[in-house]
Amino acid sequence: MAQHFLLSKSAKTLSLASVFRMSNLEAETAFRKIRWHNTAGASVCPNCGGLDAYEARRPNGTLRFRCKSCVKDFTLTSGTLFASHKLPLQSYLAAIVIFCNEVKGKSALALSRDLSVSYKCAFVLSHKMREAMSVELKGRVLGGEGKEVAIDGGYFGGYVKPANLKGNRKDRRMFENKSGKRQCVVIVRERDGGSLPAVFKSEAQALNFIRSRVAKGTTIHADESNAWNELHSRYEMKRINHQEAYSLDGACTNMAEGFFSRMRRAEVGHHHHIAGTYLLRYAQEASWREDNRRISNGEQVSRVTELALAAKPSVDFSGYWQRHNAA
Repeated sequence: MAQHFLLSKSAKTLSLASVFRMSNLEAETAFRKIRWHNTAGASVCPNCGGLDAYEARRPNGTLRFRCKSCVKDFTLTSGTLFASHKLPLQSYLAAIVIFCNEVKGKSALALSRDLSVSYKCAFVLSHKMREAMSVELKGRVLGGEGKEVAIDGGYFGGYVKPANLKGNRKDRRMFENKSGKRQCVVIVRERDGGSLPAVFKSEAQALNFIRSRVAKGTTIHADESNAWNELHSRYEMKRINHQEAYSLDGACTNMAEGFFSRMRRAEVGHHHHIAGTYLLRYAQEASWREDNRRISNGEQVSRVTELALAAKPSVDFSGYWQRHNAA
């Protein structure tokens, strides 16, 4: 029997212990090589793009650079998702390693215990890493001539607790007895390719999104939901009725179901509640993990770190500590 990739030696190229053994200089060098890989770690001014900056460390020893061209100071994380960071660089690198090593997801509470930080700090840090992962999904178009994608929708949130007494309980399947907060995550996943999630109130509202993100000439696999009927006019469709079979006559949505399997496990086993404002971020995280499940943890850490250092300050959490934005 073939060995599962996650059990193989090639899946484990970076250990958390090695990160905690890093000195401040080693952590700085690691971040420099990732952020400024085009210049082999030589600092590049984020203000003017100058290459003549020199080290001007703060009195407490924190690394800082001063550009000779524009005479402005900057750090390793200036203008990135980790801008104005308060933790040591080792903690950020360790957080990324911990986050990537969890194949189904990492709860903010567990991360706060691992790093000995507050829950709020761990919550914000986790969402910044999810935001970094989402960068790879921006503008992604799937499919094309001769290619196949699977689409499906899964509903999250809006839980209505049943009454204590059986006689007072209502049918929670009926529209009038729902909370109105339930949202649908729609996933588009290409066979042997990437995936792309989005959040809507219902599957029917995702049609324009699918038309814009799935190229013409693609064969779409979908279930029996009436929401997908209008796609027949644009794409070749293969439909499967799940009341009869999971796969039949070449129609199969198991690629999409695999994504929801990962996301449901993350919800049940780690987060317990992933609905509401940040549902899309959790869906994007699950999509990134699914797409990169066959690469080593060391490469995953490098990729997330590079994405975080290449991204601008967080759109969701800039000013969170100062309460300019509230989660």
